[in-house]
Amino acid sequence: MSAIRRAEATWSGPLATGSGAVSATSSGAFSSLPVSWSARTESSNGLTSPEELVAAAHAACFSMALSAGLGRAGTPPERLDVSAEVTFDKAEAGWKVVSSALTVRGVVPGMSSSDFVAAAEAAKDGCPISQALKGNVELSVEATLEG
Repeated sequence: MSAIRRAEATWSGPLATGSGAVSATSSGAFSSLPVSWSARTESSNGLTSPEELVAAAHAACFSMALSAGLGRAGTPPERLDVSAEVTFDKAEAGWKVVSSALTVRGVVPGMSSSDFVAAAEAAKDGCPISQALKGNVELSVEATLEG
């Protein structure tokens, strides 16, 4: 069974001075989040950007993939704290998303630090958002097992 999710965006005005909004229409989880070009390339000033939304998607997807992998290994996590830092930069061919750097801190009873790092690498490579980005965006993960 396929899962289809929908979001919508509106935009008014020229790129440099215009503005827009994005909404999650399938879930209703957020609506009319303001976006602008300057929020993408300079300071966010309370506005979001496509890259911040990609970072949120990547962090959420990775946390689920890592939890699933740890569970299959018989060591389900007590807690995973994940962040994703997506970098948007000007390249020769214009602006592009160049990297997504994941950081995870986990509390996983009965697991060694090296096994946790290996599980995090596997989740980075296997999560569906990573798969969508792979080949176009540099992906990395820094994993730390906590007490």
